[in-house]
Amino acid sequence: MRDTVVMLLAGGGGTRLNILAKLRAKPAVPFGGMYRIIDFTLSNVMNSGIGTVAVLTQYKPISLMNHLGIGESWDMTGRTRGVKILPPRTGERDSDWYRGTADAIRQNIEYIHRNEPKQVLILSGDHIYGMDYGPMIRFHAERKADLTIAMMEVRPEETRHFGIARTGENGRVIEWREKPIETDSRLASMGIYVFETGYLLRALQAVEGNDFGNHIIPSAIANDRVFAYPFRGYWKDVGTLQAFWEANRDLLDPDSGIDLEEWRVRTNLEEIGRLGDRPPAQILPGASVSESLVSPGCEIRGEVIRSVLSPGVMVAKGARVEDSVIMNDARIDRGARVSHVIGDKQVWIGEGAELGTWGAGTPNEEFPEHLSTGLTVIGKQATVPAGCRVGQNSILFPFLRKDRFPLHEVPPGSTLRNEEDE
Repeated sequence: MRDTVVMLLAGGGGTRLNILAKLRAKPAVPFGGMYRIIDFTLSNVMNSGIGTVAVLTQYKPISLMNHLGIGESWDMTGRTRGVKILPPRTGERDSDWYRGTADAIRQNIEYIHRNEPKQVLILSGDHIYGMDYGPMIRFHAERKADLTIAMMEVRPEETRHFGIARTGENGRVIEWREKPIETDSRLASMGIYVFETGYLLRALQAVEGNDFGNHIIPSAIANDRVFAYPFRGYWKDVGTLQAFWEANRDLLDPDSGIDLEEWRVRTNLEEIGRLGDRPPAQILPGASVSESLVSPGCEIRGEVIRSVLSPGVMVAKGARVEDSVIMNDARIDRGARVSHVIGDKQVWIGEGAELGTWGAGTPNEEFPEHLSTGLTVIGKQATVPAGCRVGQNSILFPFLRKDRFPLHEVPPGSTLRNEEDE
């Protein structure tokens, strides 16, 4: 794999993740207890034996950069190995920011020239999957392809979210539609591309447009050799709140296809507030935990059912957490009821509060396209006062103070924020 350079796109704002991505880039959102979303792609790169990785950042990159460090957690250090962070070359104009996936690569052509690879492997940092890229690169070489796209079958209702292809003989792509409203094909792009280096550099110069799906790929299919590499394992785009919740829940299902041990997923264990100094989880007398993932540093005195808890979560006696994803150092006080909740880091749910236990069927009034399936989302360091009832499909902004709540009840579909966020 010495002839391959990875360009990992990690600059997305993740708007559909709403407040989970308000303070961080989408690939830096915590996932699965002790991980972040980007850990899966980086671990795939490591396990594929590829040592040269450029991470293209843009939107609120600080937590992502702190997490990546110098790449040591993924064995990306050494004379011929490394992780290079490439921010956009911002100047005085907004147009200096990345204007699309292809534009992000175009702005970093010098990095590709400097490394002189035979192939460029372009990846996204916001998907959950395990994959060895070696077979795909060999598939690409055997077919003398200019471009190879990893693709998989998706459900008919999901096709409008992806680039959709038709293939002919030997897997060659003969038709492409980007996020079609209607199609009878189910073969979807995973956002994983292998390009011959010379071909990629020429295409970036010759093709007008800033996006792979809308511009580079259609041109390549019309004029050159493009092939679909079939993938049949677990893969999930966690770009929506519902998909993020579902993927976390898939960790609890032994038949889902997620296998963190087999995939050899790594994370940065030494990052501040993570696992470096965490004691083992404590399940204390009288507590009950079933069908859940409980991370180091948690202290459970109440009941946890079908939930994923990140390091340092405290569940007090008499509290009940079910069907929820709760991130680092959250505190859930005595008698609280938490159901179908995504709680960011350091949230505090007061004694006797109820979240997500009532009010089904009312989408979020301000963000109906983000939240309509019954989840309740709590931003980082938000505080829910004791005894307060919060209905489903509600959004509580980061750092939300107690004085911003109505007296006792937040109606379903509400959005609460501090004055400075209005």
